[in-house]
Amino acid sequence: MNTSEPSRQPSPDPAERDAFFPSPYSLSQFTSATTDLSGADYPDARRDGRWKVLMIAADERYLPTANGHLFSTGNHPVETLLPMYHLHKAGFGIDVATLSGNPVKFEWWAFPREDREIGGLHEHYEPRFRQPLHLDDVAAALDAGSDYAAVFIPGGHGALIGLPESRAVKATLQWAVDNQRHIITLCHGPAALLAAGVDEAGGGSLFRGHRICAFPDAMDRQTPDIGYMPGQLPWFFGERLAQQGVQIVNEGIDGSVMQDRLLLTGDSPLAGNALGKLAARTLLDALAAR
Repeated sequence: MNTSEPSRQPSPDPAERDAFFPSPYSLSQFTSATTDLSGADYPDARRDGRWKVLMIAADERYLPTANGHLFSTGNHPVETLLPMYHLHKAGFGIDVATLSGNPVKFEWWAFPREDREIGGLHEHYEPRFRQPLHLDDVAAALDAGSDYAAVFIPGGHGALIGLPESRAVKATLQWAVDNQRHIITLCHGPAALLAAGVDEAGGGSLFRGHRICAFPDAMDRQTPDIGYMPGQLPWFFGERLAQQGVQIVNEGIDGSVMQDRLLLTGDSPLAGNALGKLAARTLLDALAAR
């Protein structure tokens, strides 16, 4: 036995009874103090100040697991800030909204603390993270002339809380498809696509036949073994997406991204930079072609 190996026991979150952060071992395997920000040079960046991206972020911290323990989660900072970095560099403003209008929750234990660029970006947008828009209000105002070029739903297990059942998320996704706006999401963020099936017989058809990259259910089933989560998830979003006719194409995680029509997706934090590049380039080209 390697006695120097970090503990695989989830770490207690002192802010809530029976709540846990990922184990020291899982953090040693799946987080990094720095990130890859290569390729964020956009000579044709937007300079007109018109077009923005609407980010729908997690506003809940605690995700119940099947054994009753709570996973202390939120949005993964790399899966949030790396795509934002590229969109910001490409000249897109970013509005932040949550279901409640309450502050965005981050998995702060995964923040790349030695990355000055990402730290600076977080500081720039922190007022919007602290005082986001209320998604109901945003969704009610969307129309064909809205100045959002895309909707961005970051990853992190926080995306499993509320977003898949939200009528406001459903309305926003429907608006995006109807008005040829792109939808950018990665890792667990695609769970929000389930909202398209709210109140729809058979789960609806908005994304039926689409192929995406996302975090595989099989890997989610393995994460409690290393203490990343304090218990098994009570449901798996890949299974439910499959019931709506959406196929997750990747079996593991290696940073893969893909585009299928308006959907731009990535498999994990490893895909943060590549998805950011894909999103920025796609949006710039789409607007140039208008």
